Amino acid sequence: MSKHEEALQDAPKFKYWKSQAESNGLTINAINDFYIRRRHNGEILFAMLEVDADTPEGDKIPPALFLKGHAVSMLVCLIDKETKQKFVVLVKQRRIADGSQTYEHPAGMVDASDDPSDVAARELEEEIGLSVTAAELTKLNAKVWHPSTGTSDEGMHFFYIEKEMSRDDIMAFHLKSMGSEAEFERITSVVATLPESHKLVTNVNGLLLNFLYLQHIGDYETMKLL
Repeated sequence: MSKHEEALQDAPKFKYWKSQAESNGLTINAINDFYIRRRHNGEILFAMLEVDADTPEGDKIPPALFLKGHAVSMLVCLIDKETKQKFVVLVKQRRIADGSQTYEHPAGMVDASDDPSDVAARELEEEIGLSVTAAELTKLNAKVWHPSTGTSDEGMHFFYIEKEMSRDDIMAFHLKSMGSEAEFERITSVVATLPESHKLVTNVNGLLLNFLYLQHIGDYETMKLL
């Protein structure tokens, strides 16, 4: 490890996970790291760990842990100011799950020291080129939700934003090339109606976000079309 690389025990997401695990009664005896992926600045992005830990009931907890930390996912609803028709902006990129071009809502990773709403606003600028403030975003889950409790610490924060603009301005987000070369991201933004997006998205977090948004605004007619 070079002097610029963050040590596992110093990573905010590791310290947060460990403190949560211990506060919930786990006794952590040893941790082995098999793989660590870092950002270009040396900060830990995620890690594959083997955890030797005892539960309060006296059992060994299953040892595999994908240390990922928290993440944000944002539904962006752009409303045609003349017709009031709604569109969402997705991002398309190749993913390791099956190697395909995967459609998702804009998203990003959050360290324990970050404010999720600030990260959400920043990621919208980076992934689709939409400039917003954290105050414009609406949070959809009051507490963090864990998509894969058996193997990962990942926790999700869901947001949405609605903005009215002209149809031309909305379509300017369609097929934009975005992403960060330093993070090996090759992203294309895609504009679709919400029912269209539901057919394109295969990410469970993205499908859930569609329903959360429609429930929040009370649009049950569109929900029937999904």
